[in-house]
Amino acid sequence: MPGKVIGTSMNVGFPGSYARTPDCIMKARKVKTTGFDFGDPVVLNTDNTYTKFGASGTLAKFAGFAVREVKQFAGSFTSQGDGSYAVGDVADVLERGEICVTVTRGTPVAGGAVYVRTVLGGTPDSGAVVGGIEAEAPGDGGTSIQLTNCAFSTGEMDANGVAEVVVKTRNNA
Repeated sequence: MPGKVIGTSMNVGFPGSYARTPDCIMKARKVKTTGFDFGDPVVLNTDNTYTKFGASGTLAKFAGFAVREVKQFAGSFTSQGDGSYAVGDVADVLERGEICVTVTRGTPVAGGAVYVRTVLGGTPDSGAVVGGIEAEAPGDGGTSIQLTNCAFSTGEMDANGVAEVVVKTRNNA
């Protein structure tokens, strides 16, 4: 998957790194049943936990994007050293603001729609993965959810598939 490189500098940024910080709002909650990578879209569960956005994800459940956050205690380095949050970790999620994400399919345009894939088609589009961020609606007969409170910021995407997304309004408190 593009953008998983952790130790190399990128042109746009690292997945999960927030950008243009004055408008960022984040919230921390425990990760429930599935872990997720920095920059992944996540859902808010009814028990006040986060789970990776997947096949059962909806716009109403969308909480935001997993943030690359530096923790100050030693125990966090084992679970966050690989660019992800594991089940049981406390994950920081961007509810409003701008963040670097990995785009798995399509080419972003400034102000363009942001989609999250929920179902692959019979012959999946190149790069399509359930829970992946896409810059266009599926062309393979699969389904996706448009994150109507989000847009691509600049339309620039680097060679690793990283682009900036702005979360314009909070979807869940």
